[in-house]
Amino acid sequence: MRIIFLGTPDFAINSLDALVKSKHEVVAVITQPDKPTERGNKIEFSAIKKYALANGIPLFQFPKISRDGVIDIKALEPDLMVTAAYGQILSQEVLSIPKHGIINVHASILPKYRGASPIQTAIIHGDLETGVTIMKTEIGLDTGDIIDVVKTPIFENETAGDLSLRLAYLGAELLLEVIESIENGTATYTKQEQFDATITTKISKSDAVINWEKSSREIKNLILGTNPNPIARTLLGEELVKIYRAKIAEIELDEESLKAKVGTILPISSAKKGVFVRTSDGAIEILEMQMPGGKVLPAKQILNGRKINAGDKFRTVIQIH
Repeated sequence: MRIIFLGTPDFAINSLDALVKSKHEVVAVITQPDKPTERGNKIEFSAIKKYALANGIPLFQFPKISRDGVIDIKALEPDLMVTAAYGQILSQEVLSIPKHGIINVHASILPKYRGASPIQTAIIHGDLETGVTIMKTEIGLDTGDIIDVVKTPIFENETAGDLSLRLAYLGAELLLEVIESIENGTATYTKQEQFDATITTKISKSDAVINWEKSSREIKNLILGTNPNPIARTLLGEELVKIYRAKIAEIELDEESLKAKVGTILPISSAKKGVFVRTSDGAIEILEMQMPGGKVLPAKQILNGRKINAGDKFRTVIQIH
């Protein structure tokens, strides 16, 4: 089939690569317009743009696809269009162009977690399972008929970045199977149950602020769910500290630690044993963190450098601009 692929971040690479290496013809790639980096000093290409340029695939970047892309898309005469984390809503005019419609690779077991952050939200909420859904795209936000689903457990200490990589592979494999079923007329389409749907939004820096009054599991899930972006954060004194990885501490708290206020680096902490922080119901062990102006390092190494000490206290109240 003649396929147009629409995607933007790393998650979409595996699906595009699978299509390029398949019997199908990827006639064009569409990705979001270039954006400046967070500090605004240079333009950064999307992962999908880099792939298309490296592989000589015709590339389009429409500021608004439903306004700017219709003529070009029609001229390509696609049999099918595939989206994976593209980032723009498609109009009915665009949806009606391909012979077999448009399908979407979505990183959730729909109807749970529609929208922008299904992977992060699943980890932050402490879900034990997630997956990838291939659905038929319609006007609504991830509301189209489900064609097929693959499920997978969420591992105990898996970050959103780790899980995204696994789901990208699973989604690419499922995508080829679904396209085969569409091509031979055996695909089935199941309406989504609307009552179980949750709309997720982009996780912001303010969403990533650690509340040390929470349980160890809730804090650990927030840290893992916001890695690699926007990264969990807290204050140590007046300094902003970012925490990349943590796990629930497998220690029994002594009397002194039990009396410690939440957010306190416990006396048991050492460069050899690790960095342990009091929570509302126990403690977490910080595994990777970043001090202001420094590199992301193992927490033990930072403690060894005496940039933090047992007895220091992380603060919850923080204003993010």
